[in-house]
Amino acid sequence: MSANESNGAATGEAAHGAASNAASGAAGVSGAAPVQLARVSHWYGPVIGLNDVSLAFQPGVTGLLGPNGAGKSTLMRLVTGQMAPSQGDVQVLGAQPFANAALFGRIGHSPEHEQLWDHLSGRRHLFALLHYGGFAAGEAKARTERALERVGLAAAAEKKVGAYSKGMRQRLRIAQAIAHDPEVIVLDEPLNGLDPVGRREIIDLVRELGALGHTVIVSGHVLHEVEKMTRRIALVHRGQVLAEGTIDEIRRALDQRPHHVRVVSDDPRGLARLLLEEPGVLSVRVGANEAHFEVKEPGPFFDRLARVAADGWIVVREYESTDDNLQAIFDYLVA
Repeated sequence: MSANESNGAATGEAAHGAASNAASGAAGVSGAAPVQLARVSHWYGPVIGLNDVSLAFQPGVTGLLGPNGAGKSTLMRLVTGQMAPSQGDVQVLGAQPFANAALFGRIGHSPEHEQLWDHLSGRRHLFALLHYGGFAAGEAKARTERALERVGLAAAAEKKVGAYSKGMRQRLRIAQAIAHDPEVIVLDEPLNGLDPVGRREIIDLVRELGALGHTVIVSGHVLHEVEKMTRRIALVHRGQVLAEGTIDEIRRALDQRPHHVRVVSDDPRGLARLLLEEPGVLSVRVGANEAHFEVKEPGPFFDRLARVAADGWIVVREYESTDDNLQAIFDYLVA
């Protein structure tokens, strides 16, 4: 819910080939999904904000990842009904969200650019939004207190919004997005302005909302932070979806690309000799206490490495796939 929408309860905003196949045409959109986009484009004059995007958002948390200007906020504005698509169809809870006042009470939105009433206290601001949105005074008061507590603003509830820090203002925006218990929650860069403790708290809250069955769409460009909120992501770049699914699904779509594995061992040279002859091992580089392998098929390689460690032939202290993370996936897709 945002202040400039107070007469409604809340506003409704492998690899390349695998992504386009998964998100091409209306047939790629599940009919059961609470939020669906089918062949959606939006342009601002000659500038394309979103280009032929098909996505389905299921209950739980989905992360929209991409650099600034990628099209994330455009997508969120379409989902929250702030604007209509130039082309294609957007469905939220079975209805088109644009200018659909009956739907706004079922959508919560924390926008990137705030609309807050600075002259009110945090408590009064949130109460007013709920009360103007149709809740009776008693219910609005109870929901206000509950939302302030959930975002960590209870102690600052009587402070004027105009005196809030950037992080406190961010918490208030999130509170107004969730106070009316909407089915669909859209959070645009919800960690902006928060200190490390605040980031951890909001990450936990987002995960809680997803676990409770809300359909949560959260955008970000700090990849490891979004990875802490959800394993389900859509990678957006220049108005298009490069890939979507769980991190593991996207990574499997990239299995034709060599993986890099770092192994810490007391005998990295012996380990290198032992594993270099394994099928799928392309190369190895040995350091003082670790070996770096380039492998074509990580599954069999990790199985063999686990057997080596279990049999005690060579001490293996730790190992990791150094490119099995969101940053590596995103860098590869946009290359």
